[in-house]
Parts: sequence; C-alpha cells; structure tokens
Amino acid sequence: MKLNTDKMIAETGDGIGWMIFNNPERRNALSLEMWEAIAAILDSFQRDDAVRVVVMKGAGDKAFVSGADISQFEDQRKNADQAERYSAMSAGARRKLSSLGKPLIAMIRGYCLGGGLSVAMSADIRIASEDAQLGIPAARLGIAYGYESLEQLVNLVGPSFAKEILFSARRFSAEEALRIGLVNRVVPVDELGDAVCEMAATIASNAPLSVKATKITVAEVLKDPPTRNLEAIEQIVKICFDSQDYAEGRQAFIEKRKPRFNGR
Repeated sequence: MKLNTDKMIAETGDGIGWMIFNNPERRNALSLEMWEAIAAILDSFQRDDAVRVVVMKGAGDKAFVSGADISQFEDQRKNADQAERYSAMSAGARRKLSSLGKPLIAMIRGYCLGGGLSVAMSADIRIASEDAQLGIPAARLGIAYGYESLEQLVNLVGPSFAKEILFSARRFSAEEALRIGLVNRVVPVDELGDAVCEMAATIASNAPLSVKATKITVAEVLKDPPTRNLEAIEQIVKICFDSQDYAEGRQAFIEKRKPRFNGR
C-alpha cells in the first residue's frame, strides 16, 4: 500500500491491523493528508482476510490524536467554502471508520481531543491509559460539530453528558471518561499496550463471521426502528449457522481444544 504521507503508518501481524497516527511533533494532530491516508489504510485492511481486528494508536507517548492540525487552518479552512471541502474529506474518512466491517479498537494514551475524539468514538472499543485526557474544544475555537459526530457522542454518553462535554469544552480525565461511558476501560500507562494486544488477540481468535454479525446487529439496533434492516440481521445469522466455522466451533468444543476459525 502506497500512501501520500509518512504521517500515517499501517502494519499487520497476528491477525491485527495497526493504524498509527505518526505526527508526534504536533501530538499527532490530523492533517488533510492524514485524513486521506486513513481511508486508504482502512480499505486495505478491509480487503485483507488475514486482518481480523484493527487497532488505532498514536505515535509517541504524548497523544492519541490531539485534534486537527491547526497550522493548516489558514490555508485550508479559512472560510466556509474551504471548510466545507476539508469537512468532506474528513467526513469521508470518518465514514470509512464507522463502516469498517471488522472490529476497531482505539488505544488512547495522552491527548484525545476534538477530531481525535471523533476518530476514537468511531471505534467499537476504546481502551485508555490513566494519563489520557479527552475533550472537544470546539466552543473555544468558534466552530461546531455536525450531525454524525454528535450522534456518536450522544449514543455513547447520552444527551446530558454530551452537552457538558461540548458546552464546557474542558478536558475530561480517563476516570471521568470511564464513568460516563466515553471509554470502555482504563489501565495503568505501562499496561496499555498489553491490554490492547490481549483484547485484539482475543477478538482475532474468535469466529470472524460471529464477530461481524454482532457488529452488524448492534449498528441496526442503534438506528430508528423504521430504518432498521432486519433482513440483513436475519441473513448474517443464517450465514453463521451454515458456516464451516460453526461446525469447527462445535467440533472443537466436543474435542476440548481451541477452535481454528477461517471466516467461512
């Protein structure tokens, strides 16, 4: 895979695809080129059957993603027209994050702010270190978030905490984020890597079709009832029951061994 920036890194191994925000000198702030690369990396991981789970993390020890690269605002977001073009690019990448057909984990250390928190909210699971700081400073910059980002936030923490996060524009500690449901788990800094790898390895070892079925079904549950695709849920359930993996799971249980799933 060829990317047009060295500020994003993609690595694979042991069933895990790693997407690394590699802009540590700016605390991994997102540039337009990085948004473009996110979409390309996710497309590559989606096509790769060997990748069963994707993990996002920031380079260095200061930040997951500290937000948008403000140094680009003057050239690329100085008025409404330019902001619209920039938003279209970032929105496209966010849709790739939200529609990824594989489990997505956000490994959060240090700053996770603004656009960085939006990226993290697209993950299925968020694991944070004790030194993480999360927030959306839009009200301090005079900007507003669109429907999709706010829908994610409200779905995670509810309307009241969503308003507190946005109205105050303050940074929430990892423990506060855990209490309100913004992250799944908080671990000591020196245990973050192991905790994420253990979670990713566990998911990667499970039946890919079963994991996919859960991801599809939960997404439909979060929709308004009239828009839910119940046929899609019924279809993926049938696929699971007819799969080789289901037969393998039953046989492994009988033989008291670890199953070997192939996603078929």
